[in-house]
Amino acid sequence: MKKNVNHESFFPTNPEMPESALWQDLPADVPLPERCRPTRLEEFVGQHEILGEDRPLRKAIERDRVPSMILWGPPGSGKTTLARLVARLTKSHFSKLSATDSGIRDLRLIIDQAKEMRAQQGVKTILFIDEIHRWNKSQQDALLPHVESGLITLIGATTENPSFEVNGALLSRVTVFTLVSLEPEHLRQVLRRGLSFLQEESWPITAEDDALSAIISVSHGDARVALTALEQVVEYCRTEEPPTHLTVVNTARALQEKRILYDKAGEEHYNLISAFHKSMRGSDPQAALYWLARMMEAGEDPMYVARRMIRFASEDVGMADPNALLIAIAARDSYHFLGSPEGDLALAQAAVYLATALKSNTLYAAYGKALAAVKEYGYLPVPLPIRNAPTQLMKSLEYGKGYKYAHDYENAYTAQQYLPDKLVGTVFYQPTDRGFEKKVRDRMNEWRELLKRSSK
Repeated sequence: MKKNVNHESFFPTNPEMPESALWQDLPADVPLPERCRPTRLEEFVGQHEILGEDRPLRKAIERDRVPSMILWGPPGSGKTTLARLVARLTKSHFSKLSATDSGIRDLRLIIDQAKEMRAQQGVKTILFIDEIHRWNKSQQDALLPHVESGLITLIGATTENPSFEVNGALLSRVTVFTLVSLEPEHLRQVLRRGLSFLQEESWPITAEDDALSAIISVSHGDARVALTALEQVVEYCRTEEPPTHLTVVNTARALQEKRILYDKAGEEHYNLISAFHKSMRGSDPQAALYWLARMMEAGEDPMYVARRMIRFASEDVGMADPNALLIAIAARDSYHFLGSPEGDLALAQAAVYLATALKSNTLYAAYGKALAAVKEYGYLPVPLPIRNAPTQLMKSLEYGKGYKYAHDYENAYTAQQYLPDKLVGTVFYQPTDRGFEKKVRDRMNEWRELLKRSSK
């Protein structure tokens, strides 16, 4: 059987195997989060909503009737661990791909292997694809026939919303299970388990509850981060003679150089940008500055923040203050020119301007209505008077016939049909009476009156 270097596999193991035997399979230089993964459902902490005693997934695992699924949740919530548990407890062959460095060729090798194992050994194959949202549509489509036939049970893991990142055909063939960040009590259980592993592998280690609390406080619900921090703290506090004792003092000292934890691709990233956006929308410059500072201090890409403010300028301020878009673009260009820390103030200035600007989402709503009309009516024909007529043939077909050149009329306005026949009279954009948009509204009302007079 040809070995695929881009994926890892393991064959069904005995669920009754002593845990100590499993520890010996992984050397001590393997990171602690990998060494102490749970091997039984009872050891898996958190995620009661999907793994509680009466939950469908729990029953499916116990009955060995696991469906193909997408596990959606933040980093360190247990997606990979759960996939491995499913494979182990259902006695399936487990293959893992990372969508960041694999493709259809790697998938074909696994499919060939799965066919061989099913034919020769009667063993099912679970294919775990980490970060499945990074596969493009054609790569995801390649999974469809094998998921449909049951040749493989797919378990995809993603930190992104599957509704947007997994194509509809594949999404309709899987069950989506949502995982959440771990609560402090769950992280404490994870850390206690990690301590047990370290004690077994080295020498006696004790830890004060406050020391574990310090680690939990910088872990933000992420079990992997918690265990990695624990291992680092133990190494920092290790003495020549046992035991190693973790106190709140030496733990805090070991963690003091640690930056604010922030996964740019995970849930906290979206929580903070959401808080920033909604604070500006709610006209609260104090909160907008705070969330901006949180993101910048955590290492967020300033150009991402600038892009979101540019979007906000059109979506939430819109025509109530057209200068908002100019300010947001100027902030982006200023940061690009200055960098940090000088450029940070340009972003802060834009955030305060946007938060305190008059708001109108009529532009955003109007464009949404226009898109909906396109989807409902399809590609309606352009009215003949406003069609392009560069050739004699087009003119003979009456392209451009009857077109009224606006600048030939008073105030550069004359009534004529610009929308397709089916949409005549449709109103997409209805300005408010706030800020500059009030001037736009008054101007449109004048045009409407002119239209009424000309139609009499």
